[in-house]
Amino acid sequence: MALPRRRATGRGMMPAMVPLSILDLAPIVEGSDAASALRNSLDLAQHAERWGYRRFWLAEHHNMDGVASSATAVLVAHVAGGTRTIRVGSGGVMLPNHAPLVIAEQFGTLATLFPGRIDLGLGRAPGTDRHTAHALRRHLDANDADDFPRDVLELIAYLEPPQPGQPVRAIPGIGTQVPVWILGSSLYGAQLAAYLGLPYAFASHFAPDALDAALNVYRSTYRPSARWPQPHAMVGVNVVAADSDAEAARLLTSLQQRFLGMQRGVRGPLPRPVASMDGLWSEAERSGVQRMLAATASGGPEKTMRELRAIVERTRADELIVAGGIHDHAARLRSYEILAHLAQQVQPASG
Repeated sequence: MALPRRRATGRGMMPAMVPLSILDLAPIVEGSDAASALRNSLDLAQHAERWGYRRFWLAEHHNMDGVASSATAVLVAHVAGGTRTIRVGSGGVMLPNHAPLVIAEQFGTLATLFPGRIDLGLGRAPGTDRHTAHALRRHLDANDADDFPRDVLELIAYLEPPQPGQPVRAIPGIGTQVPVWILGSSLYGAQLAAYLGLPYAFASHFAPDALDAALNVYRSTYRPSARWPQPHAMVGVNVVAADSDAEAARLLTSLQQRFLGMQRGVRGPLPRPVASMDGLWSEAERSGVQRMLAATASGGPEKTMRELRAIVERTRADELIVAGGIHDHAARLRSYEILAHLAQQVQPASG
């Protein structure tokens, strides 16, 4: 799939589609199991590679009935081993859960096995509840915010060429220079990514409130680095595309039910779609779900493209990373296929 480059827009012009990537949680859906979720993730990655998506990222979560991507590095290896060209990585590894050396060894090993194809996205949230975070041996104290930047720098150093007299090395890992991204849903991650001169991915697919402010902070305070002379912002979006607006609206109810469960503190597998959400939520809950799903494009091809273009025009994203919370695997594949074809077809409009 040839993805056209985005160019500056003027009056009467719309942006061409930016490069597209996929964020996968290896979703365990209602009525299925983790084994099926892992098989489906690889199948989706193989299709995505053929359709021309740039990256396939997997996110670390723990103790969640609906997510099978807890052992993120293991799953990255599974997907990378089953594909040939698409970049595979973490979106992200929750670094406070791990020693930086261990992550450097894991992703250094991946980069050695699959050279030029591995990304390492880092977040500072636990990716779980407090009890599970303690079970992960994560120290939940006031120093966590200060530890995260130090841990990021320590991790990057393990991936750089060795220094004379360096007492601790990641083997494999040292010299692999795996690309590191900072992930976030607040101004903190934007500030850190800008200060370190790293690419930044915003989790607007579930926490869009600070999206505009974070992108502004990231771009306005960015300090150029050797590898990233310009800021590079990737924006998370939900896409539920189908052959008709009505079918997409039905499929979207799975995601709406999941986000409703998040508001109520209820976990579980990704629900089956329903004919209507009427009667399932209060007005306040409906408003809350809509706010969480603000960075979402859903509908038939025309509506999906219109809504995605609005997001790109608003955010000036350098890349979109697309989450697709769809219960039926065939429908999920169809959604990503529609999006890939839309990206092939769209061209910059002349003003």
